[in-house]
Amino acid sequence: MPDLAALVATALGRPPGADERLAIAVSGGPDSVALLLLAAAAFPGRVTAITVDHGLRAGAAAEAAMVAAQCARHAIPPAIPPAIPPAIPHVTLVWTGGSAGPGVQAAARAARYALMADWCAANGVALLLTAHHADDQAETLLMRMARGSGSAGLAGIRASRAMAQGVMLVRPLLSVRRAALAAIASESGWVIADDPTNRDPKYARTRARQLLSAAPWLDTGQMAAAAAHLAAAEAALDWTADRAWAGRARVDGGIVQLDAAGLPDELVRRLTMRAIKALAPDAAPRGPDVVRLVARLQIGGSGTLAGVRGAGGTLWRFQQVRPIARTPRKSD
Repeated sequence: MPDLAALVATALGRPPGADERLAIAVSGGPDSVALLLLAAAAFPGRVTAITVDHGLRAGAAAEAAMVAAQCARHAIPPAIPPAIPPAIPHVTLVWTGGSAGPGVQAAARAARYALMADWCAANGVALLLTAHHADDQAETLLMRMARGSGSAGLAGIRASRAMAQGVMLVRPLLSVRRAALAAIASESGWVIADDPTNRDPKYARTRARQLLSAAPWLDTGQMAAAAAHLAAAEAALDWTADRAWAGRARVDGGIVQLDAAGLPDELVRRLTMRAIKALAPDAAPRGPDVVRLVARLQIGGSGTLAGVRGAGGTLWRFQQVRPIARTPRKSD
């Protein structure tokens, strides 16, 4: 059985504090139920289960109620003492802004994380755990390769990241296979929810899962390990970019000057992105657009991206573009 306390410490970069509470995202499926059972055993009395009802399926509310009812009866698998475990606190959060259609999965995911982060912040819970595992990681890597993602995308699902208001999102199971979690859930006596959207081929993740299943030469564990190696390389690139920015960038009021001479292309791209974000913090330019801007600047040209104009030369110069005031026509 996975040592969840050790896995959380590895993902977080430190052991959880003795008084830190943990929230577990629980859909009712086998992965999240297994994580909840492991967490309740590893951190007794400090765990709250959170279920989000997106309102997108007729059975979603009933599944959330089923998870709540089981949390009231069970805390840990029967094989682990005490024989009569205490109840696990449970909360159901409801998303009311959803409707079926293109992009619904991405919108539901964003809403789920926002709802859970807000609840954790409001209730003094510092750690939010999700049950993403090695198979999820392999599927993510496959999908991002198909999209031509760069190193940040190919690094896959991150083991931890900061959320709003001091809440940390932690994914401790990225080295654990789906089958191992399914075995824990099936042996627990819990009723497991079945989400049919997990088998719907219209979703890219379902197609990636089917491809991995049909191609045994694509070793899921090795692909998850490759994503972990890429995540380590990405962290090293970020570290290097921090130091390059400190030595080669100057921010003066609304202007950023950047010395990009002699730097590898990937560092130049990252520093250009930082220059844009320094002037337009909400900007989220696409990678190919940044590459095109860099190509112009490298030959002494200029270009505008995300409301920021860059000009090449010995020192690259970036500044926000003031919107041009529209002169109303008489007909207006």
